[in-house]
Formats: sequence, structure tokens, C-alpha cells
Amino acid sequence: TVTEYEGHALSVLKECELQAFDGIALLYLLLDVQALYVVVRAFLFCNRVVCVGGDGSVSEVAHGLLLKAQIDAGKDTDYVSMPVRAPVPLGVIPAGTTNILAHTLYGIKHAVTATLHIIMGHIQPVDVCTFSTPSKLLRFGFSAMFGFGARTLALAEKHRWMPSNQRKDFAFIKTLADLKPEECELSFLPLRIPQEDSRENDGITLLYLGSKDQWHKIEGHFLNVSIMAIPCLCSMAPRGLAPNTRLNNGSMALIVVQNTSRTEFIKHLKRYASVKNQFSFPFVETYTVQEVKVQPRLKSGPDVKENRYLNAASAEENYPWNIDGDLMKEASEVHVRVHPQLINLYG
Repeated sequence: TVTEYEGHALSVLKECELQAFDGIALLYLLLDVQALYVVVRAFLFCNRVVCVGGDGSVSEVAHGLLLKAQIDAGKDTDYVSMPVRAPVPLGVIPAGTTNILAHTLYGIKHAVTATLHIIMGHIQPVDVCTFSTPSKLLRFGFSAMFGFGARTLALAEKHRWMPSNQRKDFAFIKTLADLKPEECELSFLPLRIPQEDSRENDGITLLYLGSKDQWHKIEGHFLNVSIMAIPCLCSMAPRGLAPNTRLNNGSMALIVVQNTSRTEFIKHLKRYASVKNQFSFPFVETYTVQEVKVQPRLKSGPDVKENRYLNAASAEENYPWNIDGDLMKEASEVHVRVHPQLINLYG
């Protein structure tokens, strides 16, 4: 099958009978980015799936596998509180720009290393998040950003006529120049960890609760909110965007950057590329959580009209989300849950 648009791989996987494959099927995903053509190959062989591509393609294939598993299990795909695991393992061979998932799995962006792990059958279970609104499941994924990280992606998507690296650099600089916080309410359910297993590391806040269902709430203006179930290693963040979480420890890292000056925010961003702790700033809060709800506050006033590039709230009041490098827009509350070891990945 030759796919020619974003989401085609998902529709193909939803129709596949994965357990029926005993030969080889080839799936080619062709993304046209002006002069840049990215060919993403995914193939199914002996009840396994391997995706050769970037983070967006890998995330789409993982979402397709898990969504197909829910359909086959007779689950309501609009409300998946306890999803079933993916029936086949997924292999990831990096062929994109950042390759966060591959870098996290193998510790390096190297196609040969990834291929050897797949050939040798090195499998490890990995935690996956569900992103839902009150009325529907948005998607399965590994990480998300709301605020600066999402606005940067939204602006980059508006300039797809530019070469990939130039587009990303332009969007980053423009978003940073027009830096504005998001007003929202964050509700989160902290992970309940036994006291003897606790360790103080890199400023992560572990909350020990008497009740496992005690929700915490934060309201205010935030420059960025990151929710990550995996460490998210990449060349720009060798320690990871969320270095205190693991691939399969059943938790998410909630990283909240409060409103601050542009200078201080840039200092925080620069720390990701160094060995220093990027969270040791008074305006950065970090938590280890099981669930998060993000409720944006609708904006009003002259600033909304003036900021035509970065105003995420459109006429329909949709706010951008960066989920595994894919842009999604949603107006209502987004509920993020972590589901331990929901998919097996080669690595």
C-alpha cells in the first residue's frame, strides 16, 4: 500500500488483521514537504510491525496499533479508561529529524543499532498515555506539550513551504520573540509511591498521599506545560526532556513553567543541552503523576486580536497541542492518563 497523506497509515492499520500476517507486507508513507520528500516505510513481518521514520510517523503507527487493539476487543473507542495492550510489538528505525522515541529506546539515533535490536528480539514494555476530551479519545501517545512547545509547532505547520530545519528555527525564534503565557487550570493526580522507594533527584516533586484519589490543582499563567511518560532523549536534550521518568515505571512527568521573563525562560531552555539541572529555577515546578487535566481559560481583550501569529485560540477557540511532534487543536479540557506497559517496543 502506498499512502499519500497524513493519517493514511492509521486508516490502513485499523483495517489490518495483524494476527493473520505470516509473510511480508510493505507500507510506504510519503510525506511531501515542498522540495523535501520524507519516505517512511513500515512493514509487518511475522506478527511484528517496524516503522522507519520520524517521531510523527512512529506515533501514528503506535496509535493505530493500539486503536486497532481496542476495536478488536470491543472497546468503546470514544471512552477508553482501561485499554488493552497492543497485540504485536513495534520496532522503530530512526529516519526523522529529532527521533525522540528511537533515541530514548536505544540511547542513540542509529538505524543499524535499531535494526539489530529488532533482529535479536530485544523487547521492552513501554508506558503509553491516552489523551481525551470529556466526549472522545483524541489519541494514544507518549508525550505532549501545551503552551510554548505547542505554539512553536503550530507556527511551523503554517510555514510548511519552508525547508524543515529553517521552518523549525523560524517558528522557535518567532514564538520566543512573541512569548506569552497561557492562562489555564491544571488538575493532577500525583503518583502514590512508598516512602522507602523515594529519592530526591533533579528537583522532581514526589507527593505521598494518604488517599490515592486526592487531586491537586494549580491555576495561573504558564509559559509551557509538558506531560511525558518517557524520558524523551534527543540531541538537543541528551539527558532527556523529562529525565526523571522511565520507559515503563507507570508514571508521567508533569513539568510546569510559570510565567517569567524571556531572559529567564531562555536560561531554562539552554539548560536542556547541558549537564546542569534544567528544573532548578524558581518558576519551574515538576511532579510525578498518574493523571493530568488541562483546562485552558478563554482569552479576551486587545492582545488576542494583535497576536495573529501565536494566538492559539481561533474563532472556534481551539488551542494547539504538541503530541509526539504532531499538532492537534482542542477547545475543551484535555485529560491525560498513563497506562503502564501498554505496548511492547524493540529496544
